[in-house]
Amino acid sequence: MNKYVLLACASMMSTPCFADFDFVGKGTTQSATGEQKAFSFGFGWQADKGKLRIGKKTYDMDSLPESYSLALVLSKDEKQVWLQEFHNGWFESFYWELGDHVIRLDKREFDPPVKGNYELKIDDRSFFLMNNNVAITLNFSEDGIESITATGVNKNMGTKD
Repeated sequence: MNKYVLLACASMMSTPCFADFDFVGKGTTQSATGEQKAFSFGFGWQADKGKLRIGKKTYDMDSLPESYSLALVLSKDEKQVWLQEFHNGWFESFYWELGDHVIRLDKREFDPPVKGNYELKIDDRSFFLMNNNVAITLNFSEDGIESITATGVNKNMGTKD
């Protein structure tokens, strides 16, 4: 077979496509006194190397996991929250940019009142805390973050502003 025909045939064959992503995950927490602290907590995936970065740590993985969950804990007095990936200790609110996504927790007065006076926003969706333990789950695809969901919350239907 002519080497040029072989080269032409080989160039038409598809090669495996590896998708990678890297989201730095910049954010800030704010204490009840108004003090703000910056944090960085993101995710990265290198498919060809089988490397997953979570925050500052990198792990060898056979494949990209389906999801990663963060545990948001509301204090017993419902005045502060704790999320270990963001801050060592309790804080009042946070703002987090992760790729095209924005996740924020704000404290303000509602009528009628809601648990802890907290509103969790994931992109353009608004939620109220139902429990003292909330899970924020990032669902991955080969191209990045496919969706972000939360459990332990109720959707804000616009009746409490």
